[in-house]
Amino acid sequence: MANVKLPKKLDPYKSAQKLSSYVGKYLAQDMHRFNEAVESINGDILIEVEFSKDAQSLTYFKGNAKANVVVVCQRCNKCFEHSVNTEFCFAPVQGNQDLDIIPDAYEPVEVNDHGEVDLFELLEDELILALPIVALHAQEDCEIKADDLQFGEIEPEQERKNPFAVLKELKRD
Repeated sequence: MANVKLPKKLDPYKSAQKLSSYVGKYLAQDMHRFNEAVESINGDILIEVEFSKDAQSLTYFKGNAKANVVVVCQRCNKCFEHSVNTEFCFAPVQGNQDLDIIPDAYEPVEVNDHGEVDLFELLEDELILALPIVALHAQEDCEIKADDLQFGEIEPEQERKNPFAVLKELKRD
């Protein structure tokens, strides 16, 4: 694998025929949607992608994307660093025609009219999906402890008469 500048769009079929592998990075400032989802991105996004064909001659590409981001803790509202790692395995399809033959191990991704996949946008989507649903510090690192999450006091419930107490009295008679 050579450390190269990653293309934003590429033809997965041609890359699979050549058994291409890419190790490189995308600039963090170019990923506008990912930037909006986090407080900030530390460094660039590191990408590894490998194109190949499987035993059924299906074209696929797999790899991983890594980024270090700063997110806001939803418990204490303080920023903290979080490492985002995502692995992916895609099979290119043209429309809905190829969906029947794609095994469950591959996530289908549609190619455009020129037979290309927008790798940049695809990996940006994967990174956004890999973010935590609710960003929280580890409990021991957070300034707000479990005891601080209680608001007010709950009054004890009034004791009610047992509705079956009347039956108990009938049984005595």
